[in-house]
Amino acid sequence: MSKDFEELDYRKTPLGELTLRRRRVLALDGLEVFEVKLGDAFLMSSLFHEVEVALADLGLHELGAGEWDVVVGGLGLGYTAVAALAHETVRSLVVVDALEAVIDWHQRGLVPLGAKLCGDPRCRLVLGDFFALAVSEAGFDAGRKFHAVLLDIDHSPRNLLHERHGSFYGIDGLRALAAHLHPGGIFALWSDDPPEEEFLRALGAVFATAKADVVTFSNPLLERESASTVYVARKAAMAARA
Repeated sequence: MSKDFEELDYRKTPLGELTLRRRRVLALDGLEVFEVKLGDAFLMSSLFHEVEVALADLGLHELGAGEWDVVVGGLGLGYTAVAALAHETVRSLVVVDALEAVIDWHQRGLVPLGAKLCGDPRCRLVLGDFFALAVSEAGFDAGRKFHAVLLDIDHSPRNLLHERHGSFYGIDGLRALAAHLHPGGIFALWSDDPPEEEFLRALGAVFATAKADVVTFSNPLLERESASTVYVARKAAMAARA
C-alpha cells in the first residue's frame, strides 16, 4: 500500500461494512484527506466539513449568552463536536454514536480531531442509538434536559442510513425529542438535500419557530460550489408568570 493511500480501519457493523481511509489528493497539492465509507457509499470526508461546522455555529448562535448543555447526534470525523466546543458557552457536550468503531477511531487517535475531543473535559463520547434515546423517557442522559441537540447522522430526513430512523422525522418523533430540551432549547439538523417544505411543516408543528438555512461551500474536486441545508428549530420558551 503506497503512502498516498491507506486503509486505517475496516469493520462489519449492523449498518454495513465501515471503512476509514486516508489518502492524498494529488490534484490538490497532495492534501491529506480522511474518508469514511459505509458499503459503497461515502459517509463523510475531511475535505468537506464546512456544513458540519455551520450546524454547530448556526444552532448555538440561537442560544446567545449563558452556559449550555449540548447533545451532538453522530460523531463522524468530529467536526460538529469540535465546532460546538469552540463556543465558550458550552458547559457540557454529549456526543452519541451508534458505531463503536467511530468512537474507537477518536480514542485511538486515528482521525485528526480525536485527541482534541477526547482531551476536552467537557466532552463525553457515548455509544448508543441516538434515535432510540431521543424517543425514550430517559433521553440522552438519565432524564437530564439539554439546551441544544445538533443532529448529523442521516443524509437527509428522507435519505436515511436505516429505514427505522424514518419515524423520528415525523411529528411524534420530533415531539419526543423536544421533551428533552429546556424551554427555548434548540434542535438543529444537517441535510445534504435542499430544504424540504414537508419537514419544515413537521418542525413547525412541534417547535415555536423553524427555518432552513442553505450553506454553500467550495467543492475543489468538481470545481464549483456545492450546498447543503441546516434546519434550526426553537422550542417555545416558558411562559412568564403573571
